[in-house]
Amino acid sequence: MSNKVLEKALNEQLNAEMYSSYLYLSMSAYFSDAGLSGFANWMRVQAQEELAHAMMFYDYIIERGGRVVLTQVEGPQTEWESPLAAVEDVLTHEKKVTSMINNLVDLAIEQKDHATNIFLQWFVSEQVEEEDSVNDVLNKLKLIGGEGNGMFIIDKDLALRVFTPPTQSSQNA
Repeated sequence: MSNKVLEKALNEQLNAEMYSSYLYLSMSAYFSDAGLSGFANWMRVQAQEELAHAMMFYDYIIERGGRVVLTQVEGPQTEWESPLAAVEDVLTHEKKVTSMINNLVDLAIEQKDHATNIFLQWFVSEQVEEEDSVNDVLNKLKLIGGEGNGMFIIDKDLALRVFTPPTQSSQNA
């Protein structure tokens, strides 16, 4: 990759996506331990999605002739005050990722790297979907007060989520 500024920034995002996967896997373990297998499943799917996103950055850097540089992944949080607090942390994290993606788009535009800008547009759309999905779960948790029979229903619904890897056509859409 001839643009070393963008290569460095894309590597940072790749590593941030790896951390996101690690964080959601930690949340999955937290929910499993709490006996909420549906929430655990939902978080495990989140972890798989984030790993797939990391691999998209990995492949793109290589495709552009760049060098992938993996860094140490920081240990994620492992305990939360409540399921509601954990899902609130997911939303906070996704908003941070959205900001990071937006900053990458700004950098690609500043650097006049149109190919990278196009590549990043998939992630811009994905972040809208990610925040909406988390908001949906969070709103339901708030509605029921994060406990009681409603938790059973939400947990059962979240158990239905399955991982669907992004396809090349969805990346270029």
